[in-house]
Amino acid sequence: MKINVFSILKDDSYKPFYENYIKQCKAFGVSLRLYDIFNLKISQAQKSTQKEAQKSYTQAFLPYISTHSFALHPQGKMLDTFEFAKLLANKNEVCFFVGGAYGFEDDFLRRMPSISLSPLTFSHQIIKIILCEQIYRGASINANHPYHK
Repeated sequence: MKINVFSILKDDSYKPFYENYIKQCKAFGVSLRLYDIFNLKISQAQKSTQKEAQKSYTQAFLPYISTHSFALHPQGKMLDTFEFAKLLANKNEVCFFVGGAYGFEDDFLRRMPSISLSPLTFSHQIIKIILCEQIYRGASINANHPYHK
C-alpha cells in the first residue's frame, strides 16, 4: 500500500521526526512518502491575494489527486483512530493533502472528502507528525498489531 502526504511547504526541518514513522510503516507493508511542494508560482501567488494563493495550491496538487484522496481541513469530518484506520483499509493508494498558509479553495475541497485530525490549529510540520503517527497507528490496527492499545 502507498500512502502519500502532500503539503505546501517551503522548508521542513522536521524531517527526522517523520523518518521513524516512515520506517515503522514498512513493517505493515505501507510505503509512506511525504512531498513538500513550493514553487515560484505559489510564492508569487501568496504575495498577491488569498484567492490566488489557494488557486496556486489547487494547481500544484491536481496532478496528485487519486481515487482515495483526503484534504486535511479544519471543517473536515472529525475521526477517531479506528475510523481513520478504516480510511486506510483495503486500499492500494491513499493521498492526504495539507493546504498552504491560506488553506484550500472550495473547488479543491469539492474534489474529495475533508477530514480533521483535531479542532486545534497546528503548523504544517506538527500536523504532518500527527498524521504520520496516525497512519502508523491505523496500519497497526488494520494488521491487528497491539501498538494501538
